Amino acid sequence: MISSPEEFIRLRSSDDPTEYRRAVEDGAPESVWLHIIELYPTQRRNVALNRKLPESVQWRLVRDESPLVRFEIAMRRQLTAEMLEVLANDPDETVRTRVCYNAHTPRKVLQRLARDGSTLVAEAAIDRIKMLGDEADSF
Repeated sequence: MISSPEEFIRLRSSDDPTEYRRAVEDGAPESVWLHIIELYPTQRRNVALNRKLPESVQWRLVRDESPLVRFEIAMRRQLTAEMLEVLANDPDETVRTRVCYNAHTPRKVLQRLARDGSTLVAEAAIDRIKMLGDEADSF
């Protein structure tokens, strides 16, 4: 268990693969994650990579001001359908594209993204739908 923001930063900066892996695989109390997000904004992308984030922290990152953070969080398997819907409406096309490749993005969201104004997003959504075997769906 990660017990402080400083411990998380030390783990993320470590050259030891075991310690570095802990930053991705170990959980922490919600208060630790929130302190990292508030006190160390450059670490928000790293927080998004942790596999044991509480839902409240995931929501905070889904709504983060940085498209790089939202890009990272968009691939999490643990995201709810509601979180993926918010990210599918993101102003940044790279975030919306990343949503297309999330294995848990609902089909209805992919179908909507297939009609996105961005060619990058629309093509990614169409490719993902085809991978799912829904070639008969209309876009």
